[in-house]
Amino acid sequence: MEMLDRYLGYEGWTTRHILTRCQELTREQLHQPFDIGHGSLHETIVHLISVLDIWLEMMREEPKAQRPPIAGNAPTYLERFNAAMAGFSHFAREMVAAHRLDETFPNTFDDPPTYVTFGGTILHVLTHTTVHRWEAQHIMQRLGINDLIEGNVLDWEMENTKN
Repeated sequence: MEMLDRYLGYEGWTTRHILTRCQELTREQLHQPFDIGHGSLHETIVHLISVLDIWLEMMREEPKAQRPPIAGNAPTYLERFNAAMAGFSHFAREMVAAHRLDETFPNTFDDPPTYVTFGGTILHVLTHTTVHRWEAQHIMQRLGINDLIEGNVLDWEMENTKN
């Protein structure tokens, strides 16, 4: 298994666990203010999902798509994350297969735009997702959900590479 496939698989698995466990929370808990992440569990999750789409559009040099807001419920979180992660993962694998990780594209978050590599950006987005997933996990623990998975890569690998 390639390193990227491991990282994408692990990231999807652990984030889906967090998003699934959000079903145990009320709407009020999802929107409760916290001093971490983007201010609430909902806003942290919306940011985590949106970043996958936004960076993918930028790497493809596509205009920003008009998507409906992400509703504050776990099924919607999972649906939007699964779609965003599938698109991002497919693009990342295409870049690896085409040996394009060292090529650059314009980072339009910067003004004026700077040029960044596909490889660096793919890793940036994945580590960014990890940070916000940890924030979400911390918020969930503060809301009383204390039996979340650790999110260990080796646990993912053992569970997902069984014969």
